Amino acid sequence: MEGVRVADFTWAWAGPYATMLLSLMGAQVIKVESRARLDHSRMRSLAAGPVPGGPDEAPFFNDLNLGKLSVTLNLTHPKAVALARRLIALCDVVADNMRPGAMERLGLGYPALREVKPDIIVLSASACGAKGPERSYAGYAPTFGGLGGLAYITGYPDGLPGTLMGSVDLRSAVSASFAVMAALCHRRRTGQGQLIDFSSQEAISVLMGEVILDYTMNGRVQSRMGNQQDALAPHNCYRCRGEDKWVSIAVTTEEEWRALCRAVGRPEWIDDERFSDGYRRWQHREELDRLISDWTGQRTHYEVMETMQKAGVAAAPSFNSQELFTDPHSRERDIFQQVEHPRIGKRWVVGPPWRMSATPPRVPGPGPLLGQHNGYVLGELLGLSPQEIAGLQGEGAID
Repeated sequence: MEGVRVADFTWAWAGPYATMLLSLMGAQVIKVESRARLDHSRMRSLAAGPVPGGPDEAPFFNDLNLGKLSVTLNLTHPKAVALARRLIALCDVVADNMRPGAMERLGLGYPALREVKPDIIVLSASACGAKGPERSYAGYAPTFGGLGGLAYITGYPDGLPGTLMGSVDLRSAVSASFAVMAALCHRRRTGQGQLIDFSSQEAISVLMGEVILDYTMNGRVQSRMGNQQDALAPHNCYRCRGEDKWVSIAVTTEEEWRALCRAVGRPEWIDDERFSDGYRRWQHREELDRLISDWTGQRTHYEVMETMQKAGVAAAPSFNSQELFTDPHSRERDIFQQVEHPRIGKRWVVGPPWRMSATPPRVPGPGPLLGQHNGYVLGELLGLSPQEIAGLQGEGAID
């Protein structure tokens, strides 16, 4: 995406991660911020609480905004809006994840931006989209997961729906960035820009298509199943030796089932009438899970994984953060990369979630300091003199 420029009005998690993916692919992403209304990830982490060192020392903001530039414009000021429009005239994409109508009230809605740049691509991401009875709903990850339906089918049969947090934001963001790339391809072919009215709840709903089809075609409302699967057994997460250590095992074919029996030293299970085919194993899945748990409980999750995988059976440990970071496979895939941040020093961050042969992806740099690139954006791109910038700062348009 080298040569693509993005004006980024997003904040929180989902929006910034979507535009960061574009940055990781080579786009120049300019994050428009304001000291009057800071991105809350500059101020606090949901896991660790308030950031003690101030908005330029927030590790989580850094992790969601790698490689971006930052310009500070107080969009409640008319002259700041005029500057934003001038910046957008130099961009290919505009992205926001405010409630529907917010950008329009600022004078930065799609019709107004088309006057500035007729082929502009606008990503307007919200909880439920800009139309319909739910358009005014505010949205964070738990909202997307709840309204999208995924939370309802996540959890144990005798428990409440799962509370889905940040991972839902990131799933929504991947769909949003893909939509932008599709729009760029469309513009390359036709010369036409477009408005992407993006509903985060719908981005989650499409991940459970078989559940929706089951209701649409059969009238069935699926509910929570824990780690079970409709037609497969064994298919569960099994306790292993050690404190809170677990491993997932999934068997999908008769060949894999026989391999599992031999691997655990119980070849007699192959001829056990209770487990003689997939349907019978599913009928007796609770007894089967107990037998497998007796075996896994005497071994570490690594030992179970290695034994199962050598036998051709899908198995993976449930890793904690340290185990994910030190896992040889994670290291081999270069999942974690290091950046040097001017305030918080060297940071390990999650790198691009893909691999490309011709253009191996790398993290382009740390997240920006607040207003770090005002000189470049306002001076070099927009052509303002130092005196003009200082004057606009005095008026409060640039903060």
